Amino acid sequence: MKKKTLFFKKGTVIFTEGSPVEGIFFLIEGAVKVYKQWAEQRELIVRFAKPGDVLGHRGLGGDNLYPISAASLEDTRVCYIPNDFLEATLQTNPRFTYRLMHLYANELQKAEKRMRDMALMEVKGRIALALLEIADMYGTDDEKYIAVPITRQDIASYAGTTYETIFKFFTELIIQNILSTIGKRIKINDAAALQKFIG
Repeated sequence: MKKKTLFFKKGTVIFTEGSPVEGIFFLIEGAVKVYKQWAEQRELIVRFAKPGDVLGHRGLGGDNLYPISAASLEDTRVCYIPNDFLEATLQTNPRFTYRLMHLYANELQKAEKRMRDMALMEVKGRIALALLEIADMYGTDDEKYIAVPITRQDIASYAGTTYETIFKFFTELIIQNILSTIGKRIKINDAAALQKFIG
């Protein structure tokens, strides 16, 4: 079997942490969260993914188990490439191998920066940064809301904080008209004011 297109409905797990790596996924359309499980069944979101991003490549090599899980935030379509076809392509297509190497290097830089931010930044700064990053990644709709609805719990999991802290900070931001929300939909009214929390 060579590459094939797979469809995942919103909220579907694409692969699970600890399961065998059988291939990698190229995101064609949709939105995905990549996360790790930790204490008390809580999630730590490692990153969000958009069309053009690769999923599951962190499991290549080593013990061939996925070190993370991925789930669709909206209806999502991916191109799935099984390991044997991927390895044959890497051996015969230097350009593809070079691009994948750049992907790893870029992701490593982002992960290192994110670790530093999580360790050194105040919680309000981490939440503000998470909102700006998500808005930048997914863009906005016609009404200027972030195009992909993200739950407050997912924002908490990405910013390394609790739902309660997100709820309190959002209330503060809404009172100051920095943010507007309708259910899971979020609109950043004043990006500059949000940026000030980051420092």
